[in-house]
Amino acid sequence: MEYLAIIVITFISGVVGTGLGGAVGAVLRRESNKTVSLLLSFAAGIMLAVVCFDLMSEPIAMMNEGALPSYTPAIVVAAVVVGYGVVYLLNFIIDKRTNREVKHIDENHPATADDLDELIHSNHLETHKKAKTNLFVAGLVMMTAIALHNLPEGMVIGASYATESDVASSLFSSSGFIMAVVIGLHNIPEGMAVSVPLISGGMGKVKATLLTALSGLPTVFGALIGFALGGINDIMLVLSLGFASGAMLYVVFGELLPESILMWKSKLPAFALFVGVLSGFLLVMF
Repeated sequence: MEYLAIIVITFISGVVGTGLGGAVGAVLRRESNKTVSLLLSFAAGIMLAVVCFDLMSEPIAMMNEGALPSYTPAIVVAAVVVGYGVVYLLNFIIDKRTNREVKHIDENHPATADDLDELIHSNHLETHKKAKTNLFVAGLVMMTAIALHNLPEGMVIGASYATESDVASSLFSSSGFIMAVVIGLHNIPEGMAVSVPLISGGMGKVKATLLTALSGLPTVFGALIGFALGGINDIMLVLSLGFASGAMLYVVFGELLPESILMWKSKLPAFALFVGVLSGFLLVMF
């Protein structure tokens, strides 16, 4: 019953959240940078608060109660570093592959002599087809990247629920549910980032939306892994919480915040982060 409940919640957070973003992208075909920037910053703030005030503090509380050894903080730090490093390596591999497969041509990219010669001697139809192909490949790469990111995000949800003695009674009041809601919200702009280039590259709206939703499926698998590992014993719970925290810290500092600032160079994303941290603190405390 516990596993079924977690599957349903993470399915809604991962698959439905990403699919909703894909549907929005299919309808609008564009996105407001300012709105998405604020949403990403706010979500990053809540994630940061949950990680610092709940996930990483839970093992310390258990240590103070005598359930864990005095060197528990060192275990937590080591697990956080490993979690951060694993997700960093995944992103490094994805970025390297993206740079190799996708050719970015825009106003800020100076054209080479070969590029100019090709543009002069090619007709408009072939140029249009090439642009659509690039967009389609970019969408597929983005979908793969988000699918990989969703696995550790799901582990955060599962590991959070593993700290509860009675999952059924705290299903909608624990930090795991908070993280599921926040991850679901931040999956919406990610889904838009996948569906828009796929549709612009020639894929049908329905098919693009379904593929976008499938990229959120690893969230479910990640949650089951995090919950299963955290339920083995107290040390595995600490390792699971630490790894999930490190993964989430990379998502916050390595992706959400830089992306939000690049999308809108203003003071408001920082304010949205501030509001998100305070909101996350209140959610955790109450």
